[in-house]
Amino acid sequence: MTGKPADIQLEAARLTELLEPTVASHQLVLEEVQVRRAGDQRIVHVVVDLVDGTNGIELDAVAEVSRSISEALDKDPHDTADPYELEVSSPGTSRPLTLPRHWSRNVGRMVKVNVIGEDNLLGRLTAVDEEGITIVPEIEVKKGMKPKQGETRSIGFSSIRRGNVEVEFTRAEAAALQELELDPEDDENAEA
Repeated sequence: MTGKPADIQLEAARLTELLEPTVASHQLVLEEVQVRRAGDQRIVHVVVDLVDGTNGIELDAVAEVSRSISEALDKDPHDTADPYELEVSSPGTSRPLTLPRHWSRNVGRMVKVNVIGEDNLLGRLTAVDEEGITIVPEIEVKKGMKPKQGETRSIGFSSIRRGNVEVEFTRAEAAALQELELDPEDDENAEA
């Protein structure tokens, strides 16, 4: 492998085919394989995801699939014997939502939807089915005011170019404050 973009893309495609059965044996989906060069070493970055469900992949599962992927790469009959560094991760929040299962995993979250022929739409993802998504749009208001919600809207997958999860710091802050609040029994115990 010389490191040319075409060679790297071919290597990534070949490794995707090689590694898919290994990842599937762990009840995971192989999302992507990227190969890049760092000096005379290859960096093989593998992204795995849950087949379905709304929770993230547990660290133990990532460690197990990493060992299996490493073994598969070590046994690769078409390997160039160049040293490699293996990176295995799960999709982060910046990963685009392009498949129905990506959307399903993010029900309840704030998303930005790139709708074909329209402006981007920001809102809370409330449902996903085989046809598309349902979103409650956020209507932009003056700075410092609480956002307003628009009319619930269904959007077919055929009308969606892509989407992204929007990180919500205010929602995380509210959840953290709620955890710190004492329940009535704690108040009674604190007074005693």
